[in-house]
This record gives sequence, C-alpha cells and structure tokens, in this order.
Amino acid sequence: MILSGGVGGAKLVDGFARLDAGLDVVVIGNVGDDIEQHGCWVSPDMDIVTYTLAGIVDAEKGWGIRGDTFQAMDALRQLGEDAWMNLGDRDLATHLYRTERRRAGDRPTEIAQALARRLGVTRVRVLPPTDDDLQTMVETDDGTMSFQSYYLRARCGPEPRRIWYAGAEQARVTPEVQAALKAADLIVVAPSNPLASIGPILAVASLRATLQDSDALRVAVSPLVGGRSLKGPSDRMLRAHGFAADAGGVAHYYQGLMDALMIDTQDRSCADTIRAHGIEPWVAETVMQTPADRVSLANTLLERAR
Repeated sequence: MILSGGVGGAKLVDGFARLDAGLDVVVIGNVGDDIEQHGCWVSPDMDIVTYTLAGIVDAEKGWGIRGDTFQAMDALRQLGEDAWMNLGDRDLATHLYRTERRRAGDRPTEIAQALARRLGVTRVRVLPPTDDDLQTMVETDDGTMSFQSYYLRARCGPEPRRIWYAGAEQARVTPEVQAALKAADLIVVAPSNPLASIGPILAVASLRATLQDSDALRVAVSPLVGGRSLKGPSDRMLRAHGFAADAGGVAHYYQGLMDALMIDTQDRSCADTIRAHGIEPWVAETVMQTPADRVSLANTLLERAR
C-alpha cells in the first residue's frame, strides 16, 4: 500500500507499478486538494496519480494530460471569468464525468475506480481515503484559503501559519481502504508534502488509528533533499508547525506512525535525529528524474523491506 500526494508521490507509485514483482499495489490518494471549480468537482492529486499510471500525464508539468489544449479556459477568460485553475480540455472531461456521477449519488471510491479502469489502469488500485468531503486549508497573513488557492492562485506567496483539514472530524475511512490497510504487509508513504498531501489522509481518524496499530512494515520517503523541497512548500509548512525543515523534521512529523524513513544520500547527517524519533533511517538516491530512477527507488525500498 502507498499513501500518495501528487507529482512526487505519483512518480514512486509509477516505479512500483513498473516492477515485475507480482505486487498487489493499492494507492490511497490525497483528496484534501479537491475543489469545486467552474461547476466541476476537481481532484488534482488523485488525477495526477491516475494519469501517471495511465501513461498520459504531462511529464513536463507533472500534472494534466500530455498534449492537452486550453480553449475552454481561454474562452472563460474572454467572458471575464477568473480562470486561475488552468484545466485542460481533455482534463475537463474527467472533471465533468466525476461531477455528473457525484450528482447521481455515486461514491467517490466508485468514481475513482471507474476513471482508472476507463483510462486503462488495471494493475494498481487508486482509492480515496474517505468518501466524505475533506479539504486542506491554509491559514496565512492574507487570510485562510484552500490549498489549491494557496498553491495556484496565491503561488505560495503568503507565509503559511497553520494547516488544518475541514471535514476531518466527520470523515470516515472507506471499507475498501480499511480492508486494504489490514491486509497490507508493507505500507509506504510516498515523498509527498507531509502536511498538505499526506496530512489529509492521516486526518481521517479511523485510518490513522489502523495505520498506527498495523503490523505491516511502515516506511516513509522524505520529500526533502538537502533541507529543501524539490517541489512545493513542504519545508515552509513544516516550519509553520514547529518541525525542522529537513529529514529530521519529517521523521518528527511521522513519529509513532513509521518504522523507517528513506532519506537521500545528501541527508546522512540527519540519521541520528531520525533515530531519536524512534524511526530507522534508510539511505538511498531518492531524486526521481527519469522512469528508471522511479523503478530503482521502488526496487531499493522493496528489497530493503524484504
């Protein structure tokens, strides 16, 4: 099982999917980024994972569909709409499909599985952690906003002060995810933003409790390399919550939930700090620039786990 956010997480998920190891891979995706935009329900991180597995993601951007056009957004702007979330035309079809099925009363879990099947994703199951609404909120000096508004509209400009999860108290883990968690013998947390991408998943109390009590080997991959985020505001968000912006801070955040933390070779100096948080440091080359890097990291993690 893999808990994953968007771009970085999707790369590791893809690495595991490419391994010819007879693995039963289940991905629990981040729905904290979900947002209603232009009348559509958009699920950015879930779609990035699904598009990556389907082989259609725009690799240069890390999101959206390769070769997509943006005529609908251009037309909306001509009409005076604030189209700050740049949804491609083919990508928009995904959101329209999701929205129609939600309005018909279908569960988000069913919709996510149907989307994956229709895009040819069969070897990996991609599931939301909950069928209830859950949204990551970022408090800043400029006010409180959804993570997507903070990331895309505000371009991560305002300093984050606190991250919280609207709907977390009511969110219940799905039966599919609960069963997968209990059946897993290896649980991997992908190199995704701990607070913005993995945090919403862990905010589902019943899911967190099952993870905490699991007999599976639990391994996280640090999204920070050399004390900085490869993408996004992971370092700034960790600091906002009192954690160090390095691999040691990531271990602190996952204390009590993870058995091991895979860190990059650049972060060997954090090993003692990681152990002080009750987590074993594993060292490897964690930067995934090519598909071969993805497979290499997934294989290294799997062999170490074995």
